[in-house]
Amino acid sequence: MKNKITLKELAKLLNVSVSTVSKALHDSAEISPKTAERVKELAKLHNYRPNPVAVNLKSSKSGTIGVIIPNISNTFFANVLLGIEARAQKSGLQVITYISNEKLEREQQIAEMLTSGFVDGVLIAISEETQRKKEYDHLFNLVDYDIPVVLYDRINLDLQVDKIGIDDEYSLEEATRMLQARGIKKIGIATSIHHLGVGKLRITGYRNALKNENDFYIANSSKPDSLREKTQKLLVEDKVEAILCTDFVSTMMVYRLAYENKIIIPKDLKVIGFLNADVARFLTPSISYVEQFPEEIGEQAVDLLVNRIENRIGGKQPINKTINTKLIHLESTDF
Repeated sequence: MKNKITLKELAKLLNVSVSTVSKALHDSAEISPKTAERVKELAKLHNYRPNPVAVNLKSSKSGTIGVIIPNISNTFFANVLLGIEARAQKSGLQVITYISNEKLEREQQIAEMLTSGFVDGVLIAISEETQRKKEYDHLFNLVDYDIPVVLYDRINLDLQVDKIGIDDEYSLEEATRMLQARGIKKIGIATSIHHLGVGKLRITGYRNALKNENDFYIANSSKPDSLREKTQKLLVEDKVEAILCTDFVSTMMVYRLAYENKIIIPKDLKVIGFLNADVARFLTPSISYVEQFPEEIGEQAVDLLVNRIENRIGGKQPINKTINTKLIHLESTDF
């Protein structure tokens, strides 16, 4: 007896994406009638069937949700999890937490386990390696098995599910324009997450605010030694007057190098970072930062998921929800 054909194999035979096959099988208006017909004919020919356990979930619930976190040592995700746990408890739900450690293979393993049908829905922030390799079949499989999915924070992916995050692009554009309005002309950006969707959006926001391309100064690397070298150049050779840091690592790198090179913050250099409020306030000088409200992201992510599980959201159109950020001024941007 032949093994059941998978969604990925159907897509390969049709020379289309897994997303296209999934949407066609779910009668998405985004897919042309001709393509939908081709997909359904081939699926019927190969006796394709979705996961039967997942189908049964439509009429029975476990009272449990799965949460995939890419990096628990990142205080942002730790605080998102706090929000998830608090709201899930109020909703009478149990939470099973998985950590992908930014690895594609681990994320794939977790997704495969979750398709077995023991959770009612899944919250996921996509791993760094998944984004870099652009391998998303395991996520499309979750959707194909009719498991409600909500993406949080790392949401720059064409997956037809509910999403919640901040406006990464606007947050850095706003910060750049604020510095410009105070007379700062030479503004740089440091990042160790330039290869991730959120990192790219933050760089775009900074770039949008620049008056011309010659004003673009960047230190970008996910490797500490390389990031250090490039950041050193921004501070010592380019002598930027202010620097925007897109993440915790780049923020700490800027502070360390400023200290080593006797650059006084905020007298010689203004700094704005993306980091936890507790860390920002206890450094000397305290760091101005973009408040992302991670606990609120976690709480509202659960609300979106519960509404999908309970079919409270009319229609099939995914919801994209944006949490407004706030620029918190501390000592590093004193004028």
